[in-house]
Amino acid sequence: MLFSEDLMETKWFGDLSTFVSINTVAFVTLAVIKTLPKAYLSDWIDRRDRRTETRSIHPDGD
Repeated sequence: MLFSEDLMETKWFGDLSTFVSINTVAFVTLAVIKTLPKAYLSDWIDRRDRRTETRSIHPDGD
């Protein structure tokens, strides 16, 4: 055992372990979010104000 049992039952050690656990969860969440593909708001919302006609100099092109 690395620490004595008396030390692990103190309030500050409990507070420290709580802080470390919350910090670990936060960093795991950030790492998972970083690995996911980006989601854009325009993919979810259908915008009705898009142009119906092309404004390209090549009117028959894509």
